[in-house]
Amino acid sequence: MKRALLLLFFLLSFLGYSQSKIKIVDDASQKPVFNAKVSCDNTIIGYTNQQGVLEFKTECKNIDIDADSYQKETISVESSMEISLLKKSSKTTSIEAVVIEDKSDPRALEILKKVNKLFNENSPKSLGSYSYKSYEKISLDIDEDSLSQFNQYFNDLNIFKKKREKDSLNNISARKVFSKSKLFLWERAQEFLYSKKYGEKINILDNRISGLKQPIYEMIALQQSNRDIVPEQVKPENRGLYRFFLSDTVTLDGRKNFVIRFREVNYKKPDRKRKYNGAIYVDTETYGIKKIENFSKNKNDGIITSTWVFYNNKWFLAHEKTKLKMGKMAMDDKEHADDKKTKKSFGTYAFLTSKYFDFEAPIEENPKDFKGYTFSVKNIDGHSLDRYRTEPLTEREQNTYKTIDSLGKKYKIDRKAQILSGLLNGQIRVGSVDFAVDEIVNYNSYEGFRLGLKAKLNENFNPYFSPDYYFAYGVKDRRWKYGMGLDMKTSLEKNSIFRFEVYDDVTASGEFNRKLWNFKMRTMNFGNNLNNDKYFHFKGASLSYMNDVTNGLTLALAVRRNTEAAEFDYQFRDRGTSYRNFNTLFTLKYSPNSTNIMTPQGKSLIDQKYPELYFNYEQSYKLLQGNFNYSRFDALFVHNFKTPIGTTGFRLYGGAVLGEAPIWKNFTMNGLASPGKDFNFNLTSYLGFATLEGGKYYNDRFIAYYFTHKLPLYFKSFGHNVSSFDFVLRGTIGDMKHPEYHQFKFRKLDHLYQEVGLEWNNFLSSYFNLGLFYRVGYYATPHFRENFAIQFKLKFLEF
Repeated sequence: MKRALLLLFFLLSFLGYSQSKIKIVDDASQKPVFNAKVSCDNTIIGYTNQQGVLEFKTECKNIDIDADSYQKETISVESSMEISLLKKSSKTTSIEAVVIEDKSDPRALEILKKVNKLFNENSPKSLGSYSYKSYEKISLDIDEDSLSQFNQYFNDLNIFKKKREKDSLNNISARKVFSKSKLFLWERAQEFLYSKKYGEKINILDNRISGLKQPIYEMIALQQSNRDIVPEQVKPENRGLYRFFLSDTVTLDGRKNFVIRFREVNYKKPDRKRKYNGAIYVDTETYGIKKIENFSKNKNDGIITSTWVFYNNKWFLAHEKTKLKMGKMAMDDKEHADDKKTKKSFGTYAFLTSKYFDFEAPIEENPKDFKGYTFSVKNIDGHSLDRYRTEPLTEREQNTYKTIDSLGKKYKIDRKAQILSGLLNGQIRVGSVDFAVDEIVNYNSYEGFRLGLKAKLNENFNPYFSPDYYFAYGVKDRRWKYGMGLDMKTSLEKNSIFRFEVYDDVTASGEFNRKLWNFKMRTMNFGNNLNNDKYFHFKGASLSYMNDVTNGLTLALAVRRNTEAAEFDYQFRDRGTSYRNFNTLFTLKYSPNSTNIMTPQGKSLIDQKYPELYFNYEQSYKLLQGNFNYSRFDALFVHNFKTPIGTTGFRLYGGAVLGEAPIWKNFTMNGLASPGKDFNFNLTSYLGFATLEGGKYYNDRFIAYYFTHKLPLYFKSFGHNVSSFDFVLRGTIGDMKHPEYHQFKFRKLDHLYQEVGLEWNNFLSSYFNLGLFYRVGYYATPHFRENFAIQFKLKFLEF
């Protein structure tokens, strides 16, 4: 079976050479190009015939194509290839001269500047309302031009004749998989509704993914297209990644368009590469984008095309087509394994076709049509897809569902897909049990390594009731902690959950409330207490209720009764070390622009958009033997937006405690540095300070800010990742009314504390950001090492 699986995925790394065939056509008319010269390293291989076809043998990995009146191309050698050539315009010569000088045409930049300026005015969202539908088809397959050679090759080999029964994949041979069906197929139909009053609603009308019975909801809600966004090639901040040249004007759909060619700036050898790898068609009247074509450096490796239609004086996305080379499948006859000439390679490609139709604007705005989360799933079985297909499935595509579904059933792809779905939300899914990723290993200064396991029964156990249990062990404090709870859903259409839990655990003193934070925000806070050992113990029970009032508004209310005690040398007003606390906690989260989808597991965040507001109000009572009567407030406001000079993000947050409360109900100032080390190195924290000592400062009221600005300067160092720089400014100030109430060594932070920093995003083309920070202002010291800190951050955590 191993050999069959290896054959199924074909050992992508092996390459060889044999008889190759190329067909060359005109990009516009698709007619064959006669007498096109095919060469390698300035050696002529041959010329195409009347059908635009040339068959040849070569050891070269790349070949050059040159034809009169056409632009030169360079492509990778495969067994079967088809390439389309663009005709030269009257301005090609002057453009190529500009390319050699490696600078953009000022006329092209001026046009793109107007495109950006008028983008919102040209966008459909400048209308009061609209609706339209879409049909998308994504597949993975061998290039169509290679299929006949692929089938012939297998007919000539006896590679599948031996041990057919032993190596079969559910009685479907690898030959049948590749000759009769695609490797993967996914179809999706959607309906888009928009109203300035009610916002956007996306209905997933139907969906089917080969090999899966149950879809990955986060996957089917992905919107990876140029719909309603500024394309990458047009964004002002990406001017440094491309060179733009005004080429010509053409008429498309009866409207005149500028043609702006572009190329990537990292073409090291322009004589061996194409002069430009894409074109932007801009309407001369409205400066709306009509069409974008983007080719890979090697044109045969991929092409992405987006086309817009002018409807109701706005530009709606009408069609997208993508073909991307994923790799090569190298085949060889095992009886002649040492003979390189018997090897065959076939290119595998990812194909995407999206068509948008049934445009209507304005529409009747019914509040019921916009109810619930941004995404609603109507069907997932694929039975109604035929209503939305713009053309029927081919026999090969129909066979894909049968073939890949049978393989998916045998190899339990559904279960693996559900594991992937869980990981997107910080869980490892095993059947009816979800294990929390963020509970397995943690580290803090009090517990040392905290090893734990949290298990929660999911909807496969019961769609309405979900019990959970966790336990953890601190290597340094040598104590076990535990907690157990029960979620009771009142609805499967939105999050409306009652929860009861009991617990016996420890946590850091004075932490900012993180209730309703998403997985990415919580992950960013993992290193928050590397240098803070001021922990307290809490044991008790709580009853809570959470409700998503709308897509953007979530409310939660909890009633808790705890026994709390400091795990460090501390007393509050000489009353001892242990206290009873009966309190309520009200939490609000407002995120009007974020998009969510309801899944069988509950609400899932698809795209976190700003602004966002988090608010908590905790009230303690002298009831049920409670010792306190304080009020604690905290709030966090987060926003991120683009300006002509870059992208600016900020977090404004603060809190206040009214009444008498122990130190853990006040606020620590989120210091990440260690006072006992010569070198400050720490991990990023959502609200932390890289140069401030951990566990040293506490206030009963404070305000703080975090500003970051991404410079519109993008560059590549090594590899393919694009790097940029962020300037960072953090600051906080507060006070404590009665520090004498707290018998332990600490300081209040009652002057402005500030640190400035510079972050290198995608450091050396990696997936990490490197930050350098320095303390300035009142708390700066004469010692450089005390003021300086280095901070690392995972790139996926973003802002």
